[in-house]
Amino acid sequence: MYLLRLALRSLLNRRFSALLTVLAIALSITLLLGVEKIRTEARASFAGTISGTDLIVGPRTGSVQLLLYSVFRIGHPSANMRWDSFQRIADHPRVAWALPISLGDSHRGYKVMGTSADYFLHYRHGRDRALAFAEGKAFADLYDAVLGADVAREQGYVLGSELVLAHGTGSVSFVEHADKPFRVSGILEKTGTPVDRTIHVSLQGLEALHVDWRQGMPARGAARISAEQARDMALTPSSITAALLGLDSRVATFAVQRDINRFPDEPLMAVLPGVALQELWSLLGVAEKALFIVSVFVVLTGLVGMLTAILSSLNERRREMAILRSVGARPRHIFSLLLLEAFGLALAGALLGVGLMYLTLWLAQPLILSHYGLFIPITAPGPWEWSLLGGILLAAVLMGSVPAWRAYRQSLIDGLSIRT
Repeated sequence: MYLLRLALRSLLNRRFSALLTVLAIALSITLLLGVEKIRTEARASFAGTISGTDLIVGPRTGSVQLLLYSVFRIGHPSANMRWDSFQRIADHPRVAWALPISLGDSHRGYKVMGTSADYFLHYRHGRDRALAFAEGKAFADLYDAVLGADVAREQGYVLGSELVLAHGTGSVSFVEHADKPFRVSGILEKTGTPVDRTIHVSLQGLEALHVDWRQGMPARGAARISAEQARDMALTPSSITAALLGLDSRVATFAVQRDINRFPDEPLMAVLPGVALQELWSLLGVAEKALFIVSVFVVLTGLVGMLTAILSSLNERRREMAILRSVGARPRHIFSLLLLEAFGLALAGALLGVGLMYLTLWLAQPLILSHYGLFIPITAPGPWEWSLLGGILLAAVLMGSVPAWRAYRQSLIDGLSIRT
C-alpha cells in the first residue's frame, strides 16, 4: 500500500508530464474504441441493408452482381425476367409476398425504381426496421413518386414538386421523358441504405414513360402518346429487373430456392441476401481491417510516449531513488514503484479514454443518425472491448517493466543497497 502512495505522490510531483501522458493514452484509446464501435455498427448496418427478405430473384448471373443492382443500385443487369415468370413465382404456395423491381431510368444521377405499393409495407432494413414516411404517402396516382431522404434534401424537393425522369442510369442523359412529369407524393425518412438515394415510382408509371418507345428509343414517325392518353392504356410490364421474396417460413427457403433455380420457362436464380452480403463484405472488409490496424498503432504510439516519458525522467529521479534506498527501500521496491506508475498512467488513460468515447458518441449520435442513417447504440463495452482494454493494460505493464528494470539495475550498480 505504501508503494501505491509513493507512486501517486511521485506522479503528482510530475503532474504536468503525467497529465500529458494520460491524455495521449486516453485519446488513442478513444480512437481505438470509437473506430471499433463504428466498424462493428457499420458492418451490422451493411448487413442490414436488406432484412426480412428471404430470397432475391433475377436472371441467372452472379449472386453478388444480382445483389448489387437489385439492392445497392450498382451496375446493370445482364437481362430481365419476364412478368409472367414473376407472377408464377409470386403464386408459389410458400411465397408470402413478392416485390417486383424494375430499373433503367434515372433523375439527375439518382436511380429510379419501379415497384408496387407493397414495397413500403414489406421492405425491411437494419434490425427489421420498416420504411417510414417523413412526409406524404406512397404513390397512389400513375405519376406519383416517393423520394428517398437524400434525394429530397440534396435537390430541395418538397411534396408536390415536379420532376422529369430521364432514360438510362447515367448522371447525364440526353433523352428525357419531359412529356410525362412526376409529382412528389411522399418523402421517406433516412435509412442509411441505398433507399435514401432512390426515386420510387409504380411499375405502371414506369411503363407509361415507354409506351411510345421502341427498342430503347422514342418511336420515329409515330404520334407521341400524352400523359393523359397513357392512363387509358394497358400498362402491365412485359419484364422486370428482379424480385424480392418473403416466404411463409424460413424452413422453406432452400426448397423455394431450388424450385426457382430449376424454373422451366427461363433461366432464373434465387440468392439468399445474407450469403450474398457476406460474400460482398469479404471483398470490402480490407478497408475495415486497415482502419482497425491504424487505430491499434495509434494506441501503441501513446504507450511508447508513456515509455519515453518514464525513461527520460530516470536520470532526474536518481536522487529520489537514492533517498528511497537510504531509508530502507530495496531494488525490488524501486522496480515495483516504476511498474505501478506505468500501470497507473495506463489505467487512468484507459478510464478517461472510455469516458471520452462515450461522451463523443452521445454528442455525435444524432448527427450520425441524421446524416448517415447509422444508429450507434450507447451500450456497455462488450467482451471484445474489455479484451482490448486488458491487452492495452498488459502492454503498458510490459513497457513499464523496461524503465523499471533499468532502475533496478542502476540501484545495484550504484551500490546504494542498505541491508536490513
